[in-house]
Amino acid sequence: MRRAITITELFLLTVALALEGCSQRHSGAITVDGSDTVYPLTKAMEDTFHQTNPGVRFNTQFSGTGGGFVKFCAGQVDIEGASRPINATEGAQCKANRVEYIELPVAFDSLSVVVNPRNTFVKCLTVQELKTIWRPEAEGHINNWQQVRATFPSEPLALFGPGRESGTFDYFTAAIVGKESSSRNDYSKNKDYTVVARGVESDPDALGYFGYAYYKANQDKLKLVAIDSGHGCVQPSPVTVANDAYQPLSRPLLLYVNLAASSRGDVREFVEHYLDLGSADTVSKVGYVPLSPAALALQNSRFEKGVTGSALGGHGSVVGIVLDWFNADDEDKIKAQLVQ
Repeated sequence: MRRAITITELFLLTVALALEGCSQRHSGAITVDGSDTVYPLTKAMEDTFHQTNPGVRFNTQFSGTGGGFVKFCAGQVDIEGASRPINATEGAQCKANRVEYIELPVAFDSLSVVVNPRNTFVKCLTVQELKTIWRPEAEGHINNWQQVRATFPSEPLALFGPGRESGTFDYFTAAIVGKESSSRNDYSKNKDYTVVARGVESDPDALGYFGYAYYKANQDKLKLVAIDSGHGCVQPSPVTVANDAYQPLSRPLLLYVNLAASSRGDVREFVEHYLDLGSADTVSKVGYVPLSPAALALQNSRFEKGVTGSALGGHGSVVGIVLDWFNADDEDKIKAQLVQ
């Protein structure tokens, strides 16, 4: 014989079902691609988002900023993570495919140069020395540390870095060499920055570069190099990004959200979670610098209004952007700073 359910049991069951409904507000699948630099931040955001939305599934890849934009502008991806702004070619591809997008800065990165911990002589490099190492003319010629600085020992120079599909490659070459995608090719390249970090870790003569989060995840195995852009040696850190001292390798990280996908509840709530004030701790733990509360409020407003297009000019890597820019209360003020 079945036992009749009591009023207390019925009440507890009702509460449990209500709580389950609250904790699983959305379901569905969100597709994300793009930057290797943004990837660990997006994965961390997914983990915290799942706490209240366990029914939402993510298909998250990292094809590099450029590789991700190919898919995004073909309408194959809901969200693109980017370590540089969209460029004119990519914007034209999106337009041709009728893909409208919302551009949202979400954090700042201090792009980091690293060497092997057994390297005792490199503590700081000038922008000009980095250019000497990485410019196209260096290929096959600059292969010894003493060629970089006469006081360095005569030791072989082994280089590691991202490939050409990477937004970090684009930004680094623009900031250091002076022209986006202008670089020597005779170095060990990989789209997975964990592999790049492993290469520097395994070679005492190595030098490499990638986003700060990958240094932070491997800081016991790598040595950070300070950069001198003419005002003394400065190491990347939240402080030197916030006070604009770490130049020219400080840069914004962005999300591009497909406008059509943004109307879906799962995508909308995930992006709002990304831009929430409470997510600043996640940004910091991964290794990046959060936007200010005022800047986050402005990005939330852009997202809620569905403001499409690029506030950063649509020209790809923009060197010299500082954290305070995104406190501007309208897009025209940001664009005005681009042409100063």
